[in-house]
Amino acid sequence: MRKVILVADDSSMIRKLVSRALESQGFKVITASDGMEALEKMALEEVDLVITDLNMPNVDGYEFISSLRQSEAYREVPVIILSSEAKESDKERGFQVGANAYLVKPFNPKRIQYEVAKFLN
Repeated sequence: MRKVILVADDSSMIRKLVSRALESQGFKVITASDGMEALEKMALEEVDLVITDLNMPNVDGYEFISSLRQSEAYREVPVIILSSEAKESDKERGFQVGANAYLVKPFNPKRIQYEVAKFLN
């Protein structure tokens, strides 16, 4: 059974790049353009790992991660933040709300594959 990864980012280019990097590794990728859409999609399909941006419309990455951590069903799902926010305060807040890893854009697809493999292999 293929592992399912949800990629939430308001940039369609980022969603495509991340999807391509992960699909080449055999993962099934579903995408969302913000945290609200991501939560809706997670209600329909079991997700093994989440990669999320922080700056998104409607529900931002921090709120999205907080929602996951408050839910019995998603409390243990690994979350990787992929953001252009590189300040220590952003990283600290990301980990405080429940992220497992924090990557800064621009990113190397190999780095994403490596981080995902740490959680799903």
